[in-house]
Amino acid sequence: MAEFIHDDLRGSTFEQVDLSGARFHHCQLNGVGLSGVRMRGVELRDVEITGELAGVTVNGVEIAPLVEAELNRRHPERHQMRPTDPDGFREAWATLERLWAGTVARAQRLPPERLHESVEGEWSFIETLRHLVFVTDAWIRRGIQGQPAPWHPLSLPWDGMSDTPGVPRDRAARPSLETVLALRADRVAGVRVLLASLTPEQLEAHTVAVDAPGWPPPQSFPARECLEVLLNEEWEHRLFAERDLAVLEASPIDHLPGR
Repeated sequence: MAEFIHDDLRGSTFEQVDLSGARFHHCQLNGVGLSGVRMRGVELRDVEITGELAGVTVNGVEIAPLVEAELNRRHPERHQMRPTDPDGFREAWATLERLWAGTVARAQRLPPERLHESVEGEWSFIETLRHLVFVTDAWIRRGIQGQPAPWHPLSLPWDGMSDTPGVPRDRAARPSLETVLALRADRVAGVRVLLASLTPEQLEAHTVAVDAPGWPPPQSFPARECLEVLLNEEWEHRLFAERDLAVLEASPIDHLPGR
């Protein structure tokens, strides 16, 4: 089978091509993701879509508001993840700490080696926690607090991020859950302290640009934006973790999807 990795196929034409079983990962189709795409006369059956929806119309019905309403119904705490003032951010963080405590307790009931298992090519539970350490290091320690290179060696950026000097990317590391939880507890406590004294003026202020390579880029950001990124990452990755823990709990170790 053909493989196209880091290839520029813009302007290519695919006609009467069988793409059954093909896998697209971090690809762009007419913009970012599927932005600006029109599909007419298609058949969608047994399709799973995970991502951000905006302006998505199916048979004349915009579905994004329907999906949002259903997600809010399923997860009553979800509305807290769009705070408008410092108290709202503090409440959202307290909710995330409580929810993550339950998720970690669920993970701790599995054999330790299962927490390094990937479900359908997604991050393992340990890798998910490592990524959230990276998110806090990037958007709080660097983005808000101005530390030029705050990353711990176990911090894990997203797979599509380009290699950047000074930013770790050790996918082969296999730290214990206890090691990663201790690291994460330090980051969570740091956010809690930051939010405890957050004022409306600080929330709306722009951060000081960091003059060093890394992520986020060396530029100024509204503090609100940095905190919103953190809340979104924490919320979404916990749902991913819960989804994959359910598979781990139900699957024998030698029969995991993607193993």
